[in-house]
Amino acid sequence: MIEVLLLGYLMAHVYAEGGADVVLSCSLVEEGVGGVSLFTRTPATLVLRDVAVPSDELSDTLTPFIPPTTPDPDLILFEAKASSTEIPNGEVLLHADCDEKEVMCEISRYFPHGSQDSKEPAYFFVSLSIEGDGLGASLVLQTLMVESDQTKGAPLIQNKLGLPLSQSGSLLTEVVFLVFSHAKAISAPLKGDVLLNCGFRQQEMPPTQEVTVEWRLQHRGTGRKVLDMRSRPTDAEEHSVVNAERKGSSVDAGLLVGEGNASMTLTKLKVSDEGTYICTVGVGLFHAQQVIQLHIIQPPRVSLSEEKLVYKAESPQTLSCLCSHYYPLDVQVCMAAVKPTYSYWLFLGFLVVTVLFFYQVMR
Repeated sequence: MIEVLLLGYLMAHVYAEGGADVVLSCSLVEEGVGGVSLFTRTPATLVLRDVAVPSDELSDTLTPFIPPTTPDPDLILFEAKASSTEIPNGEVLLHADCDEKEVMCEISRYFPHGSQDSKEPAYFFVSLSIEGDGLGASLVLQTLMVESDQTKGAPLIQNKLGLPLSQSGSLLTEVVFLVFSHAKAISAPLKGDVLLNCGFRQQEMPPTQEVTVEWRLQHRGTGRKVLDMRSRPTDAEEHSVVNAERKGSSVDAGLLVGEGNASMTLTKLKVSDEGTYICTVGVGLFHAQQVIQLHIIQPPRVSLSEEKLVYKAESPQTLSCLCSHYYPLDVQVCMAAVKPTYSYWLFLGFLVVTVLFFYQVMR
């Protein structure tokens, strides 16, 4: 099996009826042959059609994506219809370019669980990630049937992928499944609670379709399962099967099947909870995942060894700064001496007057 990847960044965004078109400039990366190199790269383009955005962000200055007028079988151009399966907060893709944030895009050939290795329809797995801690999404694309033009004969075939192209020379697809997260990295206090965001959308899901979600933790070369759940829309609350291996971990079964919310809550955080969490959601033939980084933090308790220190030249004294109960352990401590100034005495006088004023009022 030849694995295909697309690595890309945001190139432009344009407006289309009901949404916006997002254009990604990519590289087609194929698994190397013969051990010469691990991967080979070829320029490619990915267009997300009709990405839903708030109406107040639509502008007349945005124009729909227009494919090349002359089809080219060597050109790798994906058109993905995103209106049938909405990308939550997809408008952030429009702002990424203006915010000078790179959008990384990886696409590989995808074979759904239990499906036959056939060419039509073909599936592709897309991983989108915005630079920083913002939106991350994993999409499953399914190719659409290309209608042949009797006047022009059989449709053009893309040379590298071996798939039929539209009359404009693009590979037509639609988003049929996606898993997303609004926060790829999050910090939480020791002994506190945290919600790790993860959700999914599917084009069509029968009421009897089983939904599975699994959360795993990877940290310092080791991994373990945190929680897994199986549920159905018809009996989510009563017949969900939950296996929580970490005490205090939970996923709401009702939100999972009702709203596509697979977020996990962790209570009473410990240092051992820190690491990389992998949220994997499966519905029918499709599985996809998101990765969320959890950082545990604990501000230090800081105190001085002496509350009052009088300088004496003939007898040196030691003033120690004590820091304890903090995490992580790589912290920096800085001690500074501040001389009393006019503004210091002015503030002190104001504070005394304020205290006396409230003392008189409260009597």
